[in-house]
Amino acid sequence: MEGSGEHPSPQPPYPGDNLIHDGDFVVLKREDVFKAVQVQRKKKVTFEKQWFYLDNVIGHSFGSTFEVTSGGGLQLKKKKEEPTSETKEAGTDNRNIIDDGKSQKLTQDDIKALKDKGIKGEEIVQQLIENSTTFRDKTEFAQDKYIKKKKKKYEAVITILKPSTRILSIMYYAREPGKINHMRYDTLAQMLTLGNIRAGNKMIVMETCSGLVLGAMMERMGGFGSIIQLYPGDGPVRVATACFGFPKSFLSGLYEFPLNKVDSLLNGTFSAEMLYAEPKDSASVEESNGALEEKQNSKPDNEDSMAEAPESNNPEQESMEVVPQDPEYKEPKERGSKKDYIQEKQRRQEEQRKRHLDAAALLSERNADGLIVASRFHPTPLLLSLLDFVAPSRPFVVYCQYKEPLLECYTKLRERGGVINLRLSETWLRNYQVLPDRSHPKLLMSGGGGYLLSGFTVVLDNLRADTSLKSSASTLESHKTEEPAAKRQKCPESGS
Repeated sequence: MEGSGEHPSPQPPYPGDNLIHDGDFVVLKREDVFKAVQVQRKKKVTFEKQWFYLDNVIGHSFGSTFEVTSGGGLQLKKKKEEPTSETKEAGTDNRNIIDDGKSQKLTQDDIKALKDKGIKGEEIVQQLIENSTTFRDKTEFAQDKYIKKKKKKYEAVITILKPSTRILSIMYYAREPGKINHMRYDTLAQMLTLGNIRAGNKMIVMETCSGLVLGAMMERMGGFGSIIQLYPGDGPVRVATACFGFPKSFLSGLYEFPLNKVDSLLNGTFSAEMLYAEPKDSASVEESNGALEEKQNSKPDNEDSMAEAPESNNPEQESMEVVPQDPEYKEPKERGSKKDYIQEKQRRQEEQRKRHLDAAALLSERNADGLIVASRFHPTPLLLSLLDFVAPSRPFVVYCQYKEPLLECYTKLRERGGVINLRLSETWLRNYQVLPDRSHPKLLMSGGGGYLLSGFTVVLDNLRADTSLKSSASTLESHKTEEPAAKRQKCPESGS
């Protein structure tokens, strides 16, 4: 953003550019199935039991639709105008149609022979329609349903989408909901709204949702402001964050701080020596995890590449820097001598400690504009500790898959004080099919998307109020309750 006046860099992403470049993160869509991948030349991608290369998508705009051809190539599919004036020959009733399996003249061997000849899926569907003895007897709705079913089976059509919070949250919730603690996309939208996430904020986030909540916050803030991520374990998990494909300017305001150092920061015992006293093999853990991620991505049959790497492997500790967008990063085998490798490791370790110190300085100011908690841990101790870093009159939002932990957290907050407008909520979502003459709720719907506890912070009187104000208030109260001396003297006189 700062270098907008300079020459455009050849490295993606390009601000305001809607074209796909080499190295961009994209989302593949086929029907209602999504998968996030990175565009790399001559790299085989497996999606919905089909493999192909993404070389041909480079230079096209996001939202383009491609058809998989023989040999794993992608061919741009142009939209064809469907004839509206042509009247379709259709029946008025399906009662006389018997599903005996003999209505289709083409056999599986015939269909396989057509595929071997390289005939496109659209032509195969057309031949299936022409060789069906009952197609013309079906109603118009039944014909549309039949064509849609055959297209889904035989046409390999893929749409390339630009990653966004909505698309990635739908993808994760459909494919691997456990990795985002079963957080539904409408619940995530409620969190961003209740937390007042906007540009210029100073936010604190503690999440174990593969970096999805962090990425959603970064997208909404647009690179302005600062985010401090508290993480358990060796490093922050940012697999989903990497799938957004944020530019490097977004990373300047992103900080991380270990969760196990929060108590020392609250007690005032935190120091830089505590970070240097940590085991120095943390950088080696990062490097080994990066190598492990490279091995996983090199497998051709791995459908869970960048978007769905297991959390147990923790390659996400530096995933925002390890992605191929960083030209300075190289695998250990490509770094040359062992001395250079050790120096690079020490440099990265020193940078990580510096980022920790910067995050500690920001937290010590205790003036954050909001707090977001969405983790698999119990929310009560997390929230009670982290609220001390939030400024008064600021929102906080806590997510949990279950209601009972948030009820306990609600009770503890009422006893503690310092918060107002506490609200425990659950959103209800139902999808509808909207088609001419047959709009209705879909038969399958989500049973639950989690619960949210939200509120605002206020100043605690017993902790932060000025003593002079308290003394003056107590004096004023005593004047109000105490009766004047003249009245006290008149009472016994009137009784005698």
